[in-house]
Amino acid sequence: MNNCESEEIVEAANIAISNLLPTKSRSLYDIAYNRFKKWCAEKNNYKSSALWAQYSMVKSCLIIYDKHDISKFPKLIAFLKRTGDGYQAKILTKSEIDRFLSSADDKEFLMIKVGLILGIAGACRTDELVNLTVDDIEDVGSSLIVKIPNTKTKIPRIFVVTDVGNMLELFRKYLSLRPPHVKHKRLFLYYKAGKCSSQPVGKNTMGKIPSVVASYLKLPDVACYTGHCLRRSSATLLADTGVNITT
Repeated sequence: MNNCESEEIVEAANIAISNLLPTKSRSLYDIAYNRFKKWCAEKNNYKSSALWAQYSMVKSCLIIYDKHDISKFPKLIAFLKRTGDGYQAKILTKSEIDRFLSSADDKEFLMIKVGLILGIAGACRTDELVNLTVDDIEDVGSSLIVKIPNTKTKIPRIFVVTDVGNMLELFRKYLSLRPPHVKHKRLFLYYKAGKCSSQPVGKNTMGKIPSVVASYLKLPDVACYTGHCLRRSSATLLADTGVNITT
Protein backbone atom coordinates (compact mmCIF):
# COMPACT_ATOMS: atom_id res chain seq x y z
CA MET A 1 0.00 0.00 0.00
CA ASN A 2 1.55 3.37 -1.03
CA ASN A 3 1.41 6.56 1.03
CA CYS A 4 -1.34 8.06 -1.14
CA GLU A 5 -3.59 5.07 -0.58
CA SER A 6 -2.80 5.09 3.13
CA GLU A 7 -3.71 8.78 3.48
CA GLU A 8 -6.97 8.25 1.59
CA ILE A 9 -7.93 5.38 3.91
CA VAL A 10 -7.08 7.42 7.00
CA GLU A 11 -9.14 10.33 5.69
CA ALA A 12 -12.09 8.05 4.93
CA ALA A 13 -11.84 6.50 8.38
CA ASN A 14 -11.76 9.91 10.07
CA ILE A 15 -14.87 10.98 8.16
CA ALA A 16 -16.66 7.77 9.16
CA ILE A 17 -15.69 8.21 12.81
CA SER A 18 -16.84 11.84 12.84
CA ASN A 19 -20.22 10.73 11.51
CA LEU A 20 -20.70 8.46 14.54
CA LEU A 21 -21.70 11.55 16.52
CA PRO A 22 -25.43 12.22 16.13
CA THR A 23 -26.05 15.59 14.47
CA LYS A 24 -28.12 16.83 17.41
CA SER A 25 -25.29 16.05 19.85
CA ARG A 26 -22.30 17.20 17.78
CA SER A 27 -22.41 20.79 19.04
CA LEU A 28 -22.53 19.57 22.65
CA TYR A 29 -19.48 17.40 22.07
CA ASP A 30 -17.65 20.35 20.47
CA ILE A 31 -18.43 22.54 23.47
CA ALA A 32 -17.34 19.84 25.93
CA TYR A 33 -14.12 19.25 24.02
CA ASN A 34 -13.24 22.96 23.91
CA ARG A 35 -14.05 23.29 27.60
CA PHE A 36 -11.79 20.36 28.38
CA LYS A 37 -8.91 21.85 26.33
CA LYS A 38 -9.34 25.16 28.13
CA TRP A 39 -9.27 23.34 31.47
CA CYS A 40 -6.09 21.55 30.48
CA ALA A 41 -4.50 24.89 29.62
CA GLU A 42 -5.65 26.76 32.69
CA LYS A 43 -5.56 23.80 35.12
CA ASN A 44 -8.93 24.64 36.55
CA ASN A 45 -10.18 22.46 39.38
CA TYR A 46 -13.40 20.71 38.34
CA LYS A 47 -15.25 18.70 40.93
CA SER A 48 -14.63 15.04 40.20
CA SER A 49 -18.31 14.44 39.51
CA ALA A 50 -18.41 17.29 37.00
CA LEU A 51 -15.20 16.11 35.35
CA TRP A 52 -16.59 12.59 35.02
CA ALA A 53 -19.68 13.97 33.27
CA GLN A 54 -17.42 15.89 30.90
CA TYR A 55 -15.31 12.78 30.26
CA SER A 56 -18.21 10.83 28.76
CA MET A 57 -18.44 13.32 25.89
CA VAL A 58 -14.82 14.44 25.81
CA LYS A 59 -13.46 10.93 25.27
CA SER A 60 -15.23 10.65 21.91
CA CYS A 61 -14.03 14.10 20.93
CA LEU A 62 -10.44 13.34 21.85
CA ILE A 63 -10.52 10.33 19.55
CA ILE A 64 -12.18 12.24 16.71
CA TYR A 65 -10.42 15.58 16.82
CA ASP A 66 -7.08 14.71 18.39
CA LYS A 67 -4.87 11.69 18.54
CA HIS A 68 -4.94 11.51 22.32
CA ASP A 69 -7.30 9.29 24.24
CA ILE A 70 -7.99 9.78 27.94
CA SER A 71 -8.57 6.02 28.17
CA LYS A 72 -4.76 5.72 28.17
CA PHE A 73 -4.90 7.01 31.74
CA PRO A 74 -6.78 4.25 33.65
CA LYS A 75 -5.79 5.61 37.07
CA LEU A 76 -7.43 8.94 36.26
CA ILE A 77 -10.60 7.19 35.10
CA ALA A 78 -10.66 5.01 38.22
CA PHE A 79 -10.24 8.09 40.41
CA LEU A 80 -13.09 9.92 38.68
CA LYS A 81 -15.31 6.88 39.06
CA ARG A 82 -14.53 6.44 42.75
CA THR A 83 -14.99 10.07 43.71
CA GLY A 84 -17.66 11.13 41.23
CA ASP A 85 -21.11 11.72 42.70
CA GLY A 86 -23.63 9.26 41.34
CA TYR A 87 -21.42 7.98 38.54
CA GLN A 88 -22.42 4.36 39.00
CA ALA A 89 -24.78 3.04 36.36
CA LYS A 90 -27.69 1.23 37.97
CA ILE A 91 -28.99 -1.80 36.11
CA LEU A 92 -31.71 -4.38 36.61
CA THR A 93 -30.55 -7.98 36.68
CA LYS A 94 -32.31 -10.84 34.95
CA SER A 95 -33.54 -12.23 38.26
CA GLU A 96 -34.91 -8.82 39.28
CA ILE A 97 -36.69 -8.41 35.96
CA ASP A 98 -38.17 -11.92 36.18
CA ARG A 99 -39.26 -11.33 39.76
CA PHE A 100 -41.06 -8.11 38.89
CA LEU A 101 -42.80 -9.60 35.84
CA SER A 102 -44.00 -12.64 37.79
CA SER A 103 -44.99 -11.06 41.10
CA ALA A 104 -46.19 -7.49 40.45
CA ASP A 105 -49.96 -7.12 40.13
CA ASP A 106 -51.07 -6.58 36.52
CA LYS A 107 -53.93 -4.40 37.69
CA GLU A 108 -51.41 -1.80 38.83
CA PHE A 109 -48.26 -2.51 36.86
CA LEU A 110 -49.26 -3.91 33.45
CA MET A 111 -48.11 -0.86 31.48
CA ILE A 112 -44.84 -0.82 33.41
CA LYS A 113 -44.31 -4.51 32.61
CA VAL A 114 -44.82 -4.01 28.87
CA GLY A 115 -42.51 -0.99 28.88
CA LEU A 116 -39.89 -3.01 30.75
CA ILE A 117 -40.16 -5.95 28.34
CA LEU A 118 -39.82 -3.83 25.20
CA GLY A 119 -37.21 -1.53 26.73
CA ILE A 120 -34.94 -4.41 27.74
CA ALA A 121 -35.52 -6.53 24.63
CA GLY A 122 -34.71 -3.63 22.30
CA ALA A 123 -32.26 -1.63 24.43
CA CYS A 124 -34.68 1.24 23.92
CA ARG A 125 -34.21 4.85 24.82
CA THR A 126 -37.08 6.57 26.61
CA ASP A 127 -37.99 8.59 23.51
CA GLU A 128 -38.13 5.43 21.42
CA LEU A 129 -40.64 3.84 23.77
CA VAL A 130 -42.71 7.02 23.96
CA ASN A 131 -42.94 7.26 20.16
CA LEU A 132 -43.60 3.57 19.56
CA THR A 133 -46.88 2.99 17.69
CA VAL A 134 -49.16 -0.02 17.31
CA ASP A 135 -48.07 -0.18 13.67
CA ASP A 136 -44.44 -0.65 14.71
CA ILE A 137 -45.17 -4.04 16.30
CA GLU A 138 -46.10 -7.18 14.42
CA ASP A 139 -47.43 -10.14 16.40
CA VAL A 140 -46.44 -13.27 14.47
CA GLY A 141 -47.72 -15.71 17.08
CA SER A 142 -44.50 -17.09 18.50
CA SER A 143 -42.87 -13.67 18.83
CA LEU A 144 -43.21 -9.92 18.36
CA ILE A 145 -41.26 -8.13 15.65
CA VAL A 146 -40.66 -4.56 16.77
CA LYS A 147 -39.47 -1.76 14.49
CA ILE A 148 -37.90 1.41 15.80
CA PRO A 149 -38.06 3.72 12.77
CA ASN A 150 -36.78 6.90 14.42
CA THR A 151 -33.63 6.58 16.50
CA LYS A 152 -31.14 9.06 17.91
CA THR A 153 -28.55 7.86 15.41
CA LYS A 154 -31.03 8.10 12.51
CA ILE A 155 -30.56 4.39 11.82
CA PRO A 156 -33.82 2.34 12.09
CA ARG A 157 -33.55 -0.98 13.86
CA ILE A 158 -35.63 -4.10 14.43
CA PHE A 159 -35.68 -6.45 17.41
CA VAL A 160 -37.67 -9.50 18.41
CA VAL A 161 -39.46 -10.34 21.65
CA THR A 162 -39.69 -14.11 22.00
CA ASP A 163 -42.23 -16.11 23.99
CA VAL A 164 -40.25 -16.33 27.23
CA GLY A 165 -42.29 -16.69 30.39
CA ASN A 166 -45.50 -14.74 29.89
CA MET A 167 -44.05 -11.76 28.02
CA LEU A 168 -46.23 -12.11 24.93
CA GLU A 169 -49.29 -12.70 27.09
CA LEU A 170 -48.62 -9.47 29.00
CA PHE A 171 -48.22 -7.49 25.78
CA ARG A 172 -51.43 -8.89 24.28
CA LYS A 173 -53.33 -8.26 27.49
CA TYR A 174 -52.24 -4.62 27.53
CA LEU A 175 -53.03 -4.15 23.84
CA SER A 176 -56.52 -5.65 24.31
CA LEU A 177 -57.32 -2.91 26.83
CA ARG A 178 -56.81 -0.15 24.26
CA PRO A 179 -60.04 1.91 24.02
CA PRO A 180 -61.67 1.72 20.57
CA HIS A 181 -62.09 5.50 20.33
CA VAL A 182 -58.36 6.33 20.54
CA LYS A 183 -57.53 8.56 17.57
CA HIS A 184 -53.72 8.30 17.70
CA LYS A 185 -51.53 5.23 17.22
CA ARG A 186 -49.11 5.62 20.12
CA LEU A 187 -48.71 2.24 21.81
CA PHE A 188 -48.33 3.32 25.42
CA LEU A 189 -51.46 4.73 27.03
CA TYR A 190 -51.96 5.79 30.63
CA TYR A 191 -53.02 2.80 32.67
CA LYS A 192 -54.75 2.72 36.05
CA ALA A 193 -56.74 0.12 37.95
CA GLY A 194 -56.76 -2.31 35.04
CA LYS A 195 -57.91 0.19 32.42
CA CYS A 196 -56.25 2.25 29.68
CA SER A 197 -57.23 5.81 28.93
CA SER A 198 -56.83 7.45 25.52
CA GLN A 199 -54.03 9.72 26.77
CA PRO A 200 -50.55 8.68 25.57
CA VAL A 201 -47.79 8.16 28.10
CA GLY A 202 -45.24 10.99 28.20
CA LYS A 203 -41.47 10.95 28.48
CA ASN A 204 -41.37 11.59 32.22
CA THR A 205 -43.68 8.69 33.06
CA MET A 206 -41.84 6.39 30.67
CA GLY A 207 -38.48 7.40 32.12
CA LYS A 208 -39.65 6.38 35.60
CA ILE A 209 -40.24 2.73 34.65
CA PRO A 210 -36.89 1.51 36.08
CA SER A 211 -37.38 3.40 39.34
CA VAL A 212 -40.92 2.02 39.69
CA VAL A 213 -39.55 -1.50 39.25
CA ALA A 214 -36.73 -0.82 41.72
CA SER A 215 -39.17 0.63 44.26
CA TYR A 216 -41.46 -2.40 43.99
CA LEU A 217 -38.50 -4.74 44.48
CA LYS A 218 -37.28 -2.60 47.40
CA LEU A 219 -33.86 -2.10 45.82
CA PRO A 220 -31.52 0.52 47.32
CA ASP A 221 -30.95 3.92 45.67
CA VAL A 222 -34.22 3.86 43.74
CA ALA A 223 -33.64 7.36 42.35
CA CYS A 224 -30.51 6.12 40.56
CA TYR A 225 -32.60 3.84 38.32
CA THR A 226 -33.10 6.39 35.55
CA GLY A 227 -34.73 5.97 32.16
CA HIS A 228 -31.39 5.02 30.61
CA CYS A 229 -31.29 2.02 32.94
CA LEU A 230 -33.18 -0.01 30.34
CA ARG A 231 -30.43 0.38 27.73
CA ARG A 232 -27.68 -0.29 30.26
CA SER A 233 -29.47 -3.35 31.60
CA SER A 234 -30.04 -4.67 28.09
CA ALA A 235 -26.37 -4.27 27.16
CA THR A 236 -25.27 -5.92 30.40
CA LEU A 237 -27.60 -8.88 29.94
CA LEU A 238 -26.33 -9.31 26.37
CA ALA A 239 -22.70 -9.16 27.51
CA ASP A 240 -23.42 -11.73 30.22
CA THR A 241 -24.43 -14.23 27.54
CA GLY A 242 -20.88 -14.14 26.19
CA VAL A 243 -21.24 -12.11 22.99
CA ASN A 244 -18.23 -10.10 21.90
CA ILE A 245 -17.91 -6.40 22.67
CA THR A 246 -18.49 -5.32 19.06
CA THR A 247 -21.89 -7.03 19.02
